[in-house]
Amino acid sequence: LVERGNLGQRLQAWIADGGIEMLTSFRTEAVEVKDSGITLKAENGSSQEVDEVIVVTGAKPDLTMLRELRLDIDSSVESTKVLAPMIDPNLHSCGSVPPHGEAELRQPEKNFYIVGNKSYGRAPTFLMMTGYEQVRSVVAALVGDMEAARNVELVLPETGVCKTDNLIADLGDSCCAPTCCS
Repeated sequence: LVERGNLGQRLQAWIADGGIEMLTSFRTEAVEVKDSGITLKAENGSSQEVDEVIVVTGAKPDLTMLRELRLDIDSSVESTKVLAPMIDPNLHSCGSVPPHGEAELRQPEKNFYIVGNKSYGRAPTFLMMTGYEQVRSVVAALVGDMEAARNVELVLPETGVCKTDNLIADLGDSCCAPTCCS
């Protein structure tokens, strides 16, 4: 997380120094690539000349294969309803997500859980350490050791790199959290 924090700070400095320009909410309709560069044409008729395009669109889980199961999914974050406020990127960074396990991942379908990156739905605040603890807690519950399942003690350091309110001030509406936390 410390190195991710350093990377985020270097990106912020590069933007502040004019080394890179970030375009936000630019809906590209067409891309023209020429020897002289790249032209992005927007839906509204405007265009932008660029040297390079780096697209950060976020992620959305594909829950199609689960449609026959009984699920309790939050409509905005697309995680379990219990977990959603704990991982909401508007409230939490990678390092400020509270410890959670089997109880927060439990679905109405008996013995069914979504763990790992998919458990976070659209939230970009997932870290592998969190996934390992999720799996440990769920497996403990599945084998009947509810005390071990409830004993979730994951503590993550807060680096600030993924904290959306720090980045929104410098980067506009497109926080770089998806790149630092996924």
